[in-house]
Amino acid sequence: MEKYTIGCVQMSCSTDVKANLDKACDRVLDAAKNGAQIICLPELFRSQYFCQSENAETFDLAEAIPGPSTEALGKIAREQKVTVLASLFERRAPGLYHNTLVVIGPDGEIVGKYRKMHIPDDPLFYEKYYFTPGDLDFQAFETPQAKIGTLVCWDQWYPEAARITAMKGAEVLFYPTAIGWHPGEKEEFGVRQHDAWRTIQRAHAIANGVYVAAVNRTGHEGAKDGGIEFWGRSFIADPFGAILAEAGTDTEETLYAECNTRWQEEVRRNWPFLRDRRIDAYAPITSRMLI
Repeated sequence: MEKYTIGCVQMSCSTDVKANLDKACDRVLDAAKNGAQIICLPELFRSQYFCQSENAETFDLAEAIPGPSTEALGKIAREQKVTVLASLFERRAPGLYHNTLVVIGPDGEIVGKYRKMHIPDDPLFYEKYYFTPGDLDFQAFETPQAKIGTLVCWDQWYPEAARITAMKGAEVLFYPTAIGWHPGEKEEFGVRQHDAWRTIQRAHAIANGVYVAAVNRTGHEGAKDGGIEFWGRSFIADPFGAILAEAGTDTEETLYAECNTRWQEEVRRNWPFLRDRRIDAYAPITSRMLI
């Protein structure tokens, strides 16, 4: 299709996993009725961001894929004839868990899965305790509208992930996300942190000639005097890096943007970065360091 519409759901998440799923389903349905054909939810939307601490009981939140979330969202995808991207806490086997993005097609069936490749381990982001690194490689999935790339949160800082996914034919890179400020750091570092996050993803759009959709959650989660204040600010950028739509910091809203394959072709013709790559010179990139 020359033109198609994507929708990005920015929402807050409560401690009630059923309520979160119900809200997500309502937002997906609304987005579909408003013309979105590919709809993305934030990272791990079924619960509050549990990686702020290490607690073995939290593994009980994980679910099988297919499971209750894919069933509920698949029903809406089938009824509305849309594609839905859902980031889930996957229980693959006893003691083996992933942060997994599921692509559900317009027939309500699972088109494919992407397991988060880059797993952070920072204060209040203790993901290495919960998630096994992905083993499905970087992927691009066919939808009726476009070929889409699915990456997750921490993946968004890595140009290699964006490049490989684009090289596999992705026309849009989706980044469901859970990122925010430590309240104690916000005053000193907050503006720069957010600007870096926005800049790196706009750079992926420009360097690869693709659309980029970053889909964050919003709200404060955790201790009132600590925890994480998720900064929202979900956005969609075009292949030129221009911001087509952007959400507020503390608002629940759905962003919409029209993607135009003709415009994408035009940008790539004038900025032929993929043509001019020196693939004969890049072997050292597979080394950890060169010093």
